[in-house]
Amino acid sequence: MKITATIQARMGSSRLPGKILRTIVGRPTLALIVERIQQSRLIDEVVIATADTPQNDVVEELAQSLGVGCFRGSEDDVLGRVAGALRAFNVDLHAEFQGDNLLPDGMLIDAVIGYYLKHAGEYDYVTTGLKTTYPPGAEVTLYPAQLLIDIEQRVTDVALREHVGPHIYQHPERYRICNLEAPLWLRRPDLHLEIDTTEDFEVVRRVYEHFYPTNPGFSLAEVIEFADRTGVGDLNKDVERRWRAFRHDDE
Repeated sequence: MKITATIQARMGSSRLPGKILRTIVGRPTLALIVERIQQSRLIDEVVIATADTPQNDVVEELAQSLGVGCFRGSEDDVLGRVAGALRAFNVDLHAEFQGDNLLPDGMLIDAVIGYYLKHAGEYDYVTTGLKTTYPPGAEVTLYPAQLLIDIEQRVTDVALREHVGPHIYQHPERYRICNLEAPLWLRRPDLHLEIDTTEDFEVVRRVYEHFYPTNPGFSLAEVIEFADRTGVGDLNKDVERRWRAFRHDDE
């Protein structure tokens, strides 16, 4: 079984344009995401799913320089783009990541994959992101590639094709869904580690500049300890989060 991580990443961004190639510790942010996903012992390959517009040529060039796969598809039809990547790379099990989540944790990735494999046949979709218990920006989502490929062939509404995960997790009557909640020492739903704004970028920049030079494999637990000790998480605590509408935090 081949386990592939895809990263949805493109240069266009309404709130923070070009964020995936902004530099931190001398590295493009997208390269840092790839590097951290590759710390997983169970991920077999990483594929960047980017748009086929000219401004994203630099994303493909970066993928080539990093030695990872790249698939290019529609900028707006994200469902088609990701499903196309899964077909092109003959993916069996899909780990889905976003280009604005700069701090994936290899141990957490492996824990989610391990849970899925241990409970083989019980779930169609395993994630940490339906209810916010882990720090936002550290989400891990796993499901069989064929599941999304089949869904992509059925969805005809253009407006709905800009989303990927909701086609699965918004249909619990159809799919067997499991949300994994954080243990107490990692339960920090108030610590935002994604990058949508300049405030977010500053938080993540400070985390990387503190750890990366001497400890590039730093863990999510270490990030939480650093944020609590320095108060760095306060820098973006008031930023509005549009993704909250998709969460089940009130349940």
